Amino acid sequence: MSFTVNDAATLGSLKLKNRLVMAPLQQYKGTIDAFPTDHHIAHYGRRARHVGLIIVESTAIASNGRLWPNDIGIYTQEHVQPLKSITDAIHAYGTPVFIQLSHGGRKSSPEVTRSLFAPSALPFDDHYGTPEALTQAGIRSVVEAYRLAAVRSVEAGFDGIEIHAAHGFLMHQFLSPLTNARSDEYGGNAEGRSRFLKEALLSIRQEVGRDYPVIIRISATDYHEGGLTPEEWVRLLKPLEDDLDGIHVSSGGLLPIKPADVHPGYQLPHAAAIKQHFRIPVIAVGKLHTRSLANRALEDRLADLIAIGSPMLDDPDFAESLLS
Repeated sequence: MSFTVNDAATLGSLKLKNRLVMAPLQQYKGTIDAFPTDHHIAHYGRRARHVGLIIVESTAIASNGRLWPNDIGIYTQEHVQPLKSITDAIHAYGTPVFIQLSHGGRKSSPEVTRSLFAPSALPFDDHYGTPEALTQAGIRSVVEAYRLAAVRSVEAGFDGIEIHAAHGFLMHQFLSPLTNARSDEYGGNAEGRSRFLKEALLSIRQEVGRDYPVIIRISATDYHEGGLTPEEWVRLLKPLEDDLDGIHVSSGGLLPIKPADVHPGYQLPHAAAIKQHFRIPVIAVGKLHTRSLANRALEDRLADLIAIGSPMLDDPDFAESLLS
């Protein structure tokens, strides 16, 4: 059976009115203390009418894991009510909303983070500097931060969680052999490198239960020899499939290099390579900006849902044009 962007979908226990997802894109409008502002309420509310799901931008689970000086966070109880103002604005249109939980690791903002942490003492570039390798106690503290963030996400009215394991941030750093040189149980083979993810995921499940949707965003390729590939992601995620409700497939960001060819649908082969190994839905993203291309991706079963990013920043009604 084939689908179009207009068809309803299921993501875990959640029913979506169509297969369009507003991708998480930073607004750079948060306060110095990582609180959302009226801009966020207006921005997300204005774009909630037509999409099947909104994923709110990367939200820091710890003050030392913020990606930018003006991003938003969920690392204190005081963040909950301002975030609930966002979910209320989106729910007014009957649209569900997920939160993307993240920690920057070695790509945390030097402007707001005194010390950078990563799986290994390997710098991203000269701007960020060399991070400290997390101790096992430090890893446990980050896992606890994920757990507390999950509790607050539910309190803030989010309908699901996306774990940010893409674009070179902390979770991605643990998973890729290019940035994880550990010799303890959090490094080495796929099982070791995915241990941090497993512990964070299970800590989230401990609080939200199995019926609450939890998905993961990944970078299917690191665009560098010896890095992650779709085949390696299958090895990493297959043991965790029973605790996941979807996989959102992006690419890159681990190293300061970019793909050579960024054409419409350039990440679709990665999504398709992942999808054939999993029973849970796969979300494709990456210049899928025409109805014909989005529908072809669904009809050819390359993906189950289509995420749209930058066009929705420029045009709040872009989803309506894609659906019609």
